[in-house]
Amino acid sequence: MPKDNSIKSVLIIGSGPIVIGQACEFDYSGSQAARSLKEEGIEVTLINSNPATIMTDPVTADHVYLLPLTVDSIRHILSERQIDAVLPTMGGQTALNLAIECQDHGLWKDFGVKMVGVDIDAIEITENREAFRKLMSDIGVGVAPSGTVKSFLEGKEIAQELGFPLVIRPSYTLGGSGASFVHTQEQFDKLLNRGLHASPIHEVMIDKAVLGWKEYELELLRDKNDNVIIICSIENMDPMGIHTGDSITVAPAMTLSDTTYQRMRDMAIKMMRAIGDFSGGCNVQFAVSPDEKEDIIAIEINPRVSRSSALASKATGYPIAKIAAKLALGYTLDELKNQITKTTSAYFEPTLDYVIVKIPRWNFNKFKGSDRELGLQMKSVGEVMGIGRNFQEALQKACQSLEINRNGLGADGKEWRDQDRILESLKHPSWNRLFHLYDAVKLGIPFSTIHDITKIDKWFLHQIEELISIENEIEKYNLDSLPKDLLLKAKQKGYADRQIAHLLRCLESELHEKRTQMNINRVYKLVDTCAAEFPAETPYYYSTFEEENESPKSDRKKVVILGSGPNRIGQGIEFDYCCVHGVLAAKEEDYETIMINCNPETVSTDFDTADKLYFEPVFWEHIYDIIKHEDPEGVIVQLGGQTALKLAEKLERYGIKILGTSHRTLDMAENRGEFSDLLKKLEIPYPEYGSVDTADEAIELSREIGFPLLVRPSYVLGGQSMKIVINEQDLEHHVVNILRDLPGNKILLDHFLDGAIEAEADAICDGEDTLIMGIMEHIEPAGIHSGDSYAVLPSFDMNDDVLDQIKEYTKKIAVALETKGLINIQFAIKDNKVYVIEANPRASRTVPFIAKSYGQPYVNWATKVMLGTHKVKDFDYDPKLDGYAIKIPVFSFDKFPDVDKELGPEMKSTGEAIRFINHLRDPFFKKVYAERNLYLSK
Repeated sequence: MPKDNSIKSVLIIGSGPIVIGQACEFDYSGSQAARSLKEEGIEVTLINSNPATIMTDPVTADHVYLLPLTVDSIRHILSERQIDAVLPTMGGQTALNLAIECQDHGLWKDFGVKMVGVDIDAIEITENREAFRKLMSDIGVGVAPSGTVKSFLEGKEIAQELGFPLVIRPSYTLGGSGASFVHTQEQFDKLLNRGLHASPIHEVMIDKAVLGWKEYELELLRDKNDNVIIICSIENMDPMGIHTGDSITVAPAMTLSDTTYQRMRDMAIKMMRAIGDFSGGCNVQFAVSPDEKEDIIAIEINPRVSRSSALASKATGYPIAKIAAKLALGYTLDELKNQITKTTSAYFEPTLDYVIVKIPRWNFNKFKGSDRELGLQMKSVGEVMGIGRNFQEALQKACQSLEINRNGLGADGKEWRDQDRILESLKHPSWNRLFHLYDAVKLGIPFSTIHDITKIDKWFLHQIEELISIENEIEKYNLDSLPKDLLLKAKQKGYADRQIAHLLRCLESELHEKRTQMNINRVYKLVDTCAAEFPAETPYYYSTFEEENESPKSDRKKVVILGSGPNRIGQGIEFDYCCVHGVLAAKEEDYETIMINCNPETVSTDFDTADKLYFEPVFWEHIYDIIKHEDPEGVIVQLGGQTALKLAEKLERYGIKILGTSHRTLDMAENRGEFSDLLKKLEIPYPEYGSVDTADEAIELSREIGFPLLVRPSYVLGGQSMKIVINEQDLEHHVVNILRDLPGNKILLDHFLDGAIEAEADAICDGEDTLIMGIMEHIEPAGIHSGDSYAVLPSFDMNDDVLDQIKEYTKKIAVALETKGLINIQFAIKDNKVYVIEANPRASRTVPFIAKSYGQPYVNWATKVMLGTHKVKDFDYDPKLDGYAIKIPVFSFDKFPDVDKELGPEMKSTGEAIRFINHLRDPFFKKVYAERNLYLSK
């Protein structure tokens, strides 16, 4: 074997906290790489500052350093450990930039560390826009006319030479930070200034804009013998002008001629070979002219695992990061096995006999007043992926996965019918442009008009048109007269029972019964990388409506774990962390583990995490059919955030066992009236409260409770639509807004304890005994969402009396709620009196922070309690910390420069970091404390 035997120990650099443009796809790739290296007997050391990820867990690496991603931290690690090589390609732009900085400081040379998986020259060439343009010219690959500038004067000269429209792209940034279109001279100065400041080296490339050209990506792998394979072709449904992270993407490419695809392959391989001599993964982006000539120009090349690598891995079943890590050690592709078939080699290019569609997920509601138009700068916070036998089925399943109160694309009565509004929306694309494409086609706006405005290929428009024609046909019938072949056709196109029931004017349950009688049932197909040419051994499935079912049912006792769906503000990677640990714990208890999730960025959707993976929407119909097929002992809903919890009521109604805390308890905790009645009975203090259904009721109640009031809807996560109001006018306005955005939700009013200290306790309860895992104190006062607060563990200035009250109330509430598993309780402390704000008998975002701080398998214990195999008394827990751990919220306000950055009850942070300090006199703590209080008082 050609593996480099001199490499005994590898350092992996992570990506740090989740931000827009660099999310949990790097947690997935880093985790995969670490496992891959450990398989080879390599000692793996990892640095990352993000506590919420599986990547920073002891199960991933031999040595985990939860340190800031700085040169000093790297020097500290190299001084402590014998490191032979560094792998910087699994942590996005953050890791690459840090690797370059360490190179500039001479660290790698001083400590005898070799860089594997990439070389510095490759990074420099791809990030230095001018060098990249020159290299492409040298190897005969076309690029858009452009120039690189470092000053205003240079920029104006280039603009005059190229003419408008132009694209400004800062060097060494991620997620399109600082990038913009410039259509006029008037815009130029401001946008050039923004771009120069966004670049860490004060440099931008100014390109002639190729607006409206089609955009494609290829994922490549290369070994040290210069063998190169194309893992996946990805087509952006959206044309050039919308960042790939904000684009709806499809794999394999749908509208590319084979001749052009072959030219693109050749160009990608030539580019990868030209930028440097390295082994590993690479992502190449192209633009293709939307005419019969199909001219190709290169947009960029990333010599590392990228956002698209996670998508390509889940789309094909080919573990890109895992193989890339082995290639970095010196293996060649032909020597490694395909992880899915276990018989073919990794040099075998994946072949798809299905289609995948990725749709991004946005959180514009958290950034009120922000510019919602999509462009060169990425704004989405997560994504979903649908797998189907055809584009339409995959598209519908992706729409069902989004959790935006739509049942798919269309057939829900929510379409727009105002032609002018639709056209205006298409001219200024935002999160809803796919739905407005559907509305435009349904309204009869000519394809030529839609295409002229959006530049979206007409093939995609025809796909939507066919869906609408199926809907029109269905509407001619009722439930009794609907033909079987038409129902089957609709199901094969991805329509949910709920959508078809809407068209037939009947109940979803009636439609489900009808199709069951007609024997129109889901079957499950393997994601096998080879279009069934070779048998696959990995149980990774998606559903469709055909004859043959490829998912055999075992006779083992099994458990279903519901995932958390797409990442968003308020529900992020911490819930995927919980799901993965739930799977690991259930495996330890000899359960067959079944994971259901639709997020391609996560470790939970890695094909070898659970015993069986169903890559399906976390959407009732899909969940129910899988449960019917698998017949598990029960379902765990506590670990997947609000996504999974919202399905608890239906699971109970259909007689499906919920493992752990019951739906009744989950509902009581959300029902402020019932919960407060419980607190009253337990003689536990709480702010005066009430729940209302209308604005009139809210005004009436406010006169009893008194202002200020904390107003919020029930059953939401991340403080959605939560606000502090100080008068009747503000109260009425906010209640009306909630009723508009979240119809049917109860509205909760609490008297707000102004100036109180806030704290949280996390615990595990088995219904009888409670084990408190940690008590955190917030630096910010009450009124700032806990997700946006600096949390300190253990508490830093609460006295013993207050801590005793918190412990007593936590144990009383957990037992009274008959909790079986996890619970998080939030408190406000005023004048040494502890008030309970809320209780969440489920996983919370603080779980991984406590687990990493104290080094305990927190979720594993809770899962075993849910399964009923262990009691709390079985766990020996004595939390100790030399000093303090601080949870640091991280924001992506740079993506929304005009947004209100003031913090309040609604969460706005996109991620978090962890910092350990020895004492409260630590300069970091003093600086944070001073800055936060200053910032909040502005």
